[in-house]
Amino acid sequence: MSRAKLLVLAGPTAVGKGTVARYIIENHPEIVLSVSATTRSPRPGEENGVAYYFLTDEEFDGLVQSGQMLEYAVVHGKHRYGTPRGPVEAAINAGHPVLLEIDIQGARQVKEAMPEAVTVFLAPPSWDELVRRLEGRGTETEEEMARRLATAETELASQGEFDHVIVNQEVAVCAEAVVELMKS
Repeated sequence: MSRAKLLVLAGPTAVGKGTVARYIIENHPEIVLSVSATTRSPRPGEENGVAYYFLTDEEFDGLVQSGQMLEYAVVHGKHRYGTPRGPVEAAINAGHPVLLEIDIQGARQVKEAMPEAVTVFLAPPSWDELVRRLEGRGTETEEEMARRLATAETELASQGEFDHVIVNQEVAVCAEAVVELMKS
């Protein structure tokens, strides 16, 4: 890669952000995936500093108050999630491109804090496909799915705010398009 960049990957629920990010990290080890912080408890198998930085409310508040969070938000009205600034800046300063996989709200905050960041909106091939993917996960109640789809409608309308829009039709093709943006 010619120079280190910060690339923000965002998009609506069930569009495949995590799947695309995993593909990139597995196939491009030179790219660093930013690890988010959260106030929720670890799920079985999640390691602190790998899946997330698991913080207490007080620790999270301290990072926010001291300006050490690039972005943060309350998710699903319950737990807070955010991107610690230190590890991102350290990776960039070491010459590594950094990928942030975050929500739309977080992407806006990162762009404000670091205008040089490249923002990519990951779009579904169609609304029907997005619904199919969400239903296919089988992890949400009907009420939760309805809420997520209502949010997705709003989020889809924000794609014009992003530097680039990539349709996630096929994971490998989509991921390589993101990597090309990091190289250019």
